[in-house]
Amino acid sequence: MKKYIITAVFSLFSIISISAQSKKDAQVSKLYQNYISIKSALASDDADKTSKAATEFIKTASAIDYKVVSEGNLNTLRKDATAISDARAITAQRETFYNLSDNMIALAKEFRLSETPIYVQYCPMADGNWLSNESKIINPYYGKSMLSCGNVKSTIK
Repeated sequence: MKKYIITAVFSLFSIISISAQSKKDAQVSKLYQNYISIKSALASDDADKTSKAATEFIKTASAIDYKVVSEGNLNTLRKDATAISDARAITAQRETFYNLSDNMIALAKEFRLSETPIYVQYCPMADGNWLSNESKIINPYYGKSMLSCGNVKSTIK
């Protein structure tokens, strides 16, 4: 009987732990999806869409508990996204996207952001990295003028 109770309690704690971890992953995963929206808007040379996507990123980052991602990291992400959201010129938005991407890459290495592989991509012309859901290069730093410039630097699984 005792053995059954101990096993049941252990199982319950495991379920709670897994549930809590998946909730944390879900919060950060939504942030990643917002990041992908920013990247896609930049790649399509659309400053207004980029600004709106950055605003959604800020909302999501503001809803994440400091126990999940540190306050300092969230503040840095929000600062970068705010600069992108406030900028009206695509060149200024792309300039800040360098920092946002580097910070999101660090987050992607710490948390499981997606059920599918995440590709860290690099553009030698811009000397910048970004994250992508697919291995196909869709360059956010140059948009339509050099849409396929770059390569897959690594894969996060």
